[in-house]
Amino acid sequence: MKIILVRHAQTEDNFNNIMQGLRNNLLNDTGRRDCQKLREKLKDIKFDCCYTSPLVRCVETAFILIGDKCEMIRDDRLIERDLGELEGKKRELYDIEKYWDYDLNSNDLGVEPVRSVIDRCRDFLEYIKNKYPKDTTILIVSHSAPVKALKYLLENKELKGNLFERNIKNSEYLEFEI
Repeated sequence: MKIILVRHAQTEDNFNNIMQGLRNNLLNDTGRRDCQKLREKLKDIKFDCCYTSPLVRCVETAFILIGDKCEMIRDDRLIERDLGELEGKKRELYDIEKYWDYDLNSNDLGVEPVRSVIDRCRDFLEYIKNKYPKDTTILIVSHSAPVKALKYLLENKELKGNLFERNIKNSEYLEFEI
């Protein structure tokens, strides 16, 4: 099975370093242009289906990438991490060390614990592994936290300590064979 993970394209909140979490924002013009470029890069891949977060920035990204070439399925397990009281605030208030520490599993300020993000992403991966044959190619369009969690799980990395490796950029894609 081939999985292509994509983080949604840029929104105004991304551009302004504002944490979105569950806020439902459209892509900005830069995001739409970047998404068109990504569509060109992925044009030769035949996707059997596309799973997306239900938030509009992901649905819009997925639609630009695939149009009506395959079925698009919204899945709540792919929604962005709930950032609680930090939603709508500047990114520098987000403590990466604290909120990505698997052992600490902090939910301070109402931020969804990292284990919860990992668990729902694990559940999603098990679902698609059981549902589709091995020769399936799946596009997954989601957000920073779920994409990082899915990447960790797909790479079979040990779940302990700080899981944050690097930021996944808007319109970045990662490819996996499982």
